[in-house]
Amino acid sequence: MSNNRDNDTSTSVNNSFGKLPDHLLIEVFIRVPVSEWAELSCVKKQWAKLFCGECLWQAALMRTFPMASQAKRWPGPIPQGLSKRRFAALYVSKHIFALENEIDEIVGHTYLFLKEQLELSTMPPPSGVLHGTIIDQFIACGNSRDIAHKLASQIWLAVLDNLEENQHTFLSLKHLALEGDVFLPYPYSRSIEVQWKVFEKLFTDFRDCLNRADYYDVLAMAKNKFQPIPSAWLGY
Repeated sequence: MSNNRDNDTSTSVNNSFGKLPDHLLIEVFIRVPVSEWAELSCVKKQWAKLFCGECLWQAALMRTFPMASQAKRWPGPIPQGLSKRRFAALYVSKHIFALENEIDEIVGHTYLFLKEQLELSTMPPPSGVLHGTIIDQFIACGNSRDIAHKLASQIWLAVLDNLEENQHTFLSLKHLALEGDVFLPYPYSRSIEVQWKVFEKLFTDFRDCLNRADYYDVLAMAKNKFQPIPSAWLGY
């Protein structure tokens, strides 16, 4: 009897919660930890629709990042996007970068832009194009060439560290490693730290994906760029 009573109570609570209007559901959801949002969106079609809509993300943006309402649209090639995109960019800025304890939305947007280009594009654009787009974005927003180059390098390194380990990422990294050297003036040239990171990931995280021909092609390019190279990279 007790179990039946508990089940009836649970069902009643679930039914009552399910009957809440959308605007109250949104107020509840934006108070739940972000890590649980994906799971919540899978519970009901109504909830999934809310997480796909602008209203929930606008409310989440204003609650989590209240200063976002004062941000103006910026010039440059990387757009600001709607509330969901802005929330993701600010979340990245806060939890991955937090440069000098400040949350810079454009840093998050450039991170998302680069990560999507490397993870989702069938054939990513040349690294010079991607890097140049990021540099142009920071300069368009009023940053100096030195700051633009520093921020772009930090974004490259963060993205490379957070790429999913799958076949597509391996092919993207191999593509970056085997690109021919093209002279680009400062600040449009990638830093040596970024170039090193590409080879380091190939020779460590993706070493088993390299066949013999790939290995020697990548190794030859590494030797052409760096001297000396780590002994851990040697030996197929």
